[in-house]
Amino acid sequence: MEKRILLTECTDDVGLIAKITNVCSLFHFNVIRQDQFASSEDNKFFMRTVIEGEFSDEKSNETFVNTVTGVLPQGAHVRLVGTGRKKLCVLVTKESHCLGELLMKAYSGAMNADIVLVAGNYPDLGPLAEKFDVPFKLVSTDGITKEEQEKRMMEVIDGCNPDYVILAKYMRILSPEFVGHYPLGKIINIHHSFLPAFIGAKPYLQAYNRGVKLIGATAHFVTNNLDEGPIIAQDVIKVNHRYDPETLAKAGHDVEQMVLMRAVNKVLDDKVFIHGNKTVVF
Repeated sequence: MEKRILLTECTDDVGLIAKITNVCSLFHFNVIRQDQFASSEDNKFFMRTVIEGEFSDEKSNETFVNTVTGVLPQGAHVRLVGTGRKKLCVLVTKESHCLGELLMKAYSGAMNADIVLVAGNYPDLGPLAEKFDVPFKLVSTDGITKEEQEKRMMEVIDGCNPDYVILAKYMRILSPEFVGHYPLGKIINIHHSFLPAFIGAKPYLQAYNRGVKLIGATAHFVTNNLDEGPIIAQDVIKVNHRYDPETLAKAGHDVEQMVLMRAVNKVLDDKVFIHGNKTVVF
């Protein structure tokens, strides 16, 4: 017996859960777990269903998906995905804490993915990746235009064909051409503040200058709007007047890596639906 995940997004209607589970029963799939949400603002329905059964025949699987789609309102989007390990490409600059957390979680099996490549615009984190037997690729900005550097980085990413690209403190503003090269939901970023506060550079200095009592981190999908993509996960920690910008940054590193891991795990487990500029997270 094998487990797969049925992902459903459609216009909300009466009896959708029963219709979906009835089709599962018709195809002799056992429903292990399901989570659902109906958005009242735009009448949209989202459901994640974990099912168990025999999935050896891809043609039968396609028939199953088409049958589910057929009992739902017109325009429904239905996907059947596996539960196997995904492939990640991680982009970095010089800060090691988020990359280190990802490498450790992948190494220990606490993350349902393999990091197939780490790529950076500086060589600093190459030795860290190599300690985990993960290849590191330097794509330097020295002596070339931003356009050329991004072109080379896209070639590196595409060469390893990852399921997701993780920006683990990759301190580069991506061009619309780079972002548009990948489908929405492919690139995940960790931002060092509780968005929408302190967008852009030096967020901890901004936080210090405002005398904040909470600092946080936000993991989100990347769009052409800087730090404004659909949010996957956020968290905060308490600080006080004794924190200077340096100690704020040190404290912030802990929450950054925690939030990034939470977001990546949700995405890897297919628990995130993109809903306009928001997300539905199960």
